[in-house]
Amino acid sequence: MGILSRFGDIISANINALLDKAEDPVKMINQYLISAREDLAEVKKETTEVMAEETRAQRKVNQNAAEVARYTELAKKALTAGNEGDAKIFIAKKQELETSGAALQTAYAAAHDNALKMRQLYDKLASDIAQLEARKAGIEAKASIAKTQEKVNTYTNRGDKLDEVMGAFDRMEDKVNKRLDVANAAAELDASAVDEALALEDKYKAGITASVDDELASLKKELGLE
Repeated sequence: MGILSRFGDIISANINALLDKAEDPVKMINQYLISAREDLAEVKKETTEVMAEETRAQRKVNQNAAEVARYTELAKKALTAGNEGDAKIFIAKKQELETSGAALQTAYAAAHDNALKMRQLYDKLASDIAQLEARKAGIEAKASIAKTQEKVNTYTNRGDKLDEVMGAFDRMEDKVNKRLDVANAAAELDASAVDEALALEDKYKAGITASVDDELASLKKELGLE
């Protein structure tokens, strides 16, 4: 059926177009629902027209059947009244109506089949939309959690980078401490060398002082000054 194929193409095209732009899943779902509701409204309109066509076809079949029955009764009455010629005319009309009725019945069968298919399409689309509506909240919740997780991951990465910076600081601090330890060791060595020289100098100074005192005592003794 052409109309079913056309709506199938419309729905398929809308879905494919949205899937191609599926950068934001939640936005895609909302856009799909909007598009699907528009399709549903159009399918509903076409379905009502096809169902109305079925009703009209059924009415014509019923009217034809009623006319066939009426001319059958007229033919019987004409025969009862002894008017065989009139009966033949009524019978010919009845047969003409029966021929038309066969075509009307064929048209009705097609209209009924079309209406059934359109109703199935409408029901299927309505059911799909209802399912998506029911799943929408869950999809939005998952998308929100995913967005939050992405933020957490971003800050986690920043934390990892900060750890790297801290590690670099530790290495720089160790390097500075090492240089300071070397400088302190050198200063300690320098200080030790100066102290040793001073100790030797004091030693000799003490020796010189002792020699002078001894000589002074000897001079005093020699001069009788003691």
